[in-house]
Order: sequence, then C-alpha cells, then structure tokens
Amino acid sequence: MNLALKLDRIAARADELRSLLGEGISGEAYVKASRELSDIEPVVGRIGDLRAAEQARDEAEAMLSDPEMRGLAEAELFELKERIPALEHEIRLALLPKDEADARSAILEIRPAAGGDEAGLFAAELFQMYQKYAESKGWKFEVMEFGETELGGMKEGIAEITGRNVFARLKYESGVHRVQRVPATESQGRIHTSTVTVAVLPEAEEVDVDINEGDLRIDVYRASGAGGQHVNKTESAVRITHIPTGIVVAMQEERSQHKNRAKAMKILRSRMYEQQRSSLAATRAADRKSQVGTGDRSERIRTYNFPQGRVSDHRINLTLYKIDRVMMGDLDEFVDKLTAEDQAARLAADE
Repeated sequence: MNLALKLDRIAARADELRSLLGEGISGEAYVKASRELSDIEPVVGRIGDLRAAEQARDEAEAMLSDPEMRGLAEAELFELKERIPALEHEIRLALLPKDEADARSAILEIRPAAGGDEAGLFAAELFQMYQKYAESKGWKFEVMEFGETELGGMKEGIAEITGRNVFARLKYESGVHRVQRVPATESQGRIHTSTVTVAVLPEAEEVDVDINEGDLRIDVYRASGAGGQHVNKTESAVRITHIPTGIVVAMQEERSQHKNRAKAMKILRSRMYEQQRSSLAATRAADRKSQVGTGDRSERIRTYNFPQGRVSDHRINLTLYKIDRVMMGDLDEFVDKLTAEDQAARLAADE
C-alpha cells in the first residue's frame, strides 16, 4: 500500500473513532476506542501537517506563472521541498510497529567471560558505567546480585533499572563487550584482551509469563562469600530451576530467604519473557538480519581500547575517542546511532 493511501485510512479511522466516542459509548468499548485514538493521534497530527505542506506546495507551483509572485513562490517551494520529505520520514517512523517492551524497565545482567581476573575487573567497571548512565537519565538502579572477586572484580552482577523507556535505550547493549588494555596485574606491560557478556532483559510482569509452581524446583542453601554475620549460619540463599526450560536463577544478596526468592522470581520471569520474545522475533524475521545485530550474548558488539583511548561499536562502525567519558556513563551517542540504524533497517524492510 502506498503512503498516501495508508495515511488516508489512518485519518479516516481517527474520524470514525471520534464519532464513536462522541456518541456516548461506554465501558470496554469506550476504553478500547480511546486507547486506539490516543495511539494514532500523534500520527494524525503529522498527517495534517503534511497535507497542509502539500497544499502550500500546490498553491506555490500555481503562482510560478505570475511574474509578480514568482520570486515569493520559488522561495516557498525551496523550503517545502525540504519540509515535505522530512514530514514523510517522521510519519514512516511513527508507523513502524512498536516494540511493546520499549517503555518498560529492565534487568541488567553482566558476567566476565574470557580473560580471568581482568575480565572480572572490567565487568565491575561496566556495571558502574551503566549505573552512572542510569543516574544521568533519572532512573533507579537497584543492585539485585553482586558477586565480588578477591581482586575487587565481579563474578556476576544483576541490577534492576526502573524508569520510563529504559529497555528502549539499553536493549542494544546485549552482547559481548571486549576490553584491550594492560592489566594492573601485568608486570611486563603487555596488552591483554578480555571479554564480558552483557544481557538486558525487559522487566516482565506476572501477567506476561504464566509460571506453574509445579514446574519449579526450589533449593535453599547457606550463602557463601561476602555477606556479614549471616553467612553460613542460615539457609537464606535461593536457587530456582524452571524445569521445562532449564533456566536457573540463584540469589543470595539479601539476608532474607523470602526476599531472595522474590528477586529470583523477578529475574526468572524476565528471562522467560525475553526467551518468548526472542523466539517470536526469530520466527518473524527469519529472512532478515538487523543492521545492529541480533543482541545475542555470543556476538562481539563493542571494543574498549584503553591504550588508544577509543571505544568502537562494530555493528555501526562508530569509533569514539573518549573512553574516559564513556566509562563515566556517556553512552547517548552510541544509543542514538544504534536506534537510528535499527529504524533505518526496519524502514527498508517495510518498503
């Protein structure tokens, strides 16, 4: 369907919904119509702007034959030839199918991969980087699990990041992050390469995932490692295994078994929800690869090269020479470019 016909149908649907609401419908029908109108009204507004610009263009073209008005008409046409394509692009973006998870909060999971102690140290730095980014956005960053190594690195870090559009801004961070630098433990000054995996999951509500209690195996045990007086004295740590999928979540951050279980269930729901989303997305896009990658944790997405002071995102071929600022949470340039590339790929597939 061409764009003009699609826009006519949207505008007609908006008129139809306004008439329905004006007729005094109530109950579920009213809620449904109101929600649909609210969803399309921003697009309808831009359609109105486009129609007005197209009318102005037609009127200016008609004025070209008048010698007295020609100069004014040419100036107006020059402006409209930029404005009309820009409005069409905005509308096409607005018409792209929305990811229902974009507006949600997210669960962030970070784990060292290859590189031993150095990978653990960098994992801890990435965890802090995302915490600073969350703070800059006014989001709440709550540590759910943090396993520390003897050198001050991290075995595993899980955080809940709460706010509006958290997942939309962080979803492209999933994948393998590679660091190249001279470790503090390296006496010969040699550059080492280590990797860390990052997973960003949209936070799931109970209604999103149906979890049968009979499908769960719940083990309780004594917490180990740092944790204070309760360590090895009470069975406060919880491990939940979802038998059908094999997903395992262990939690020992809290002193209370009840709190650890609640946190573990929240993570389990989010992992299962993301598994369902990924399966559906793979089915829908089996014949198309996104320009910004699959988000798979096995995919190397970014390299942090400390000797050269650069950070390179391999999916969009963007290199920034401001590694100190990036590690302080200055991620917007990457996020904005990744979002734009994803939108461009989806527009191309939609044509």
